[in-house]
Amino acid sequence: MPINYARSLASRKRSPIANRHLGYALAFIAGAINAGGFLAVQQYTSHMTGIVSEMADGLVLGHWDLALAGLGGLLSFLAGATVSALLITYSQRRGMHSRFALPLLLEALLLLCFGLLGGVLAGIQGLFVPLTVILLCFIMGLQNATITRVSNAEIRTTHVTGIITDLGIELGKLLYWNRAQAVTGARVRVDRPRLLLLTLLVSYFFAGGVLGALGFQRLGYVATLPLAAMLLLLAIVPAVDDLRFFYRRLRRR
Repeated sequence: MPINYARSLASRKRSPIANRHLGYALAFIAGAINAGGFLAVQQYTSHMTGIVSEMADGLVLGHWDLALAGLGGLLSFLAGATVSALLITYSQRRGMHSRFALPLLLEALLLLCFGLLGGVLAGIQGLFVPLTVILLCFIMGLQNATITRVSNAEIRTTHVTGIITDLGIELGKLLYWNRAQAVTGARVRVDRPRLLLLTLLVSYFFAGGVLGALGFQRLGYVATLPLAAMLLLLAIVPAVDDLRFFYRRLRRR
């Protein structure tokens, strides 16, 4: 991966192309985590709608363990989004190059821990599933908040329901027949670049899900290590730029 291209993906200087390419990569990673995580704990960890519904069902049916598990997942996703906002705001106030790279580096570190320690934690009865759900929900919240801030809420990588909804809206515009004598005089036009963006986000999420499930099925928890390495590649250059800047400033003192 060329240095300048890698720098553009997570640096403070943004472009529409960099936002899209980062979104595709993170959608792939989110799909892999979500599908692989399901094989580990039989629960999708990016689906907050389902988790909140599970909490409601648990309360009504008296299944307090399900309600508490759902609450833990929800709060973990919220905590991940909060930490992402804190990291980005902190580094933004200080003019750091790695303002968007820091949450990705944290995500890479957490995935690395999951990949290396998952097999050990799996042997602890009654503890592995809650810890794994909390960890993966935190990662999903962290990532979704990061790409939302990066793209000014244009791109989300874990919320496929929203992506499909927007895709349907654009398809409706594409299929709409503009008659020659329109009542309002305004033609309905599809946003083709956005239609392509949404289609590719769903495609990358699905491809990541397939490979993530296959990887976990055949390799187990270490299948997350390539995902951690991918995140590291996305974020390392701006982080190194900041380290070099701080080092030069210390030498001047």
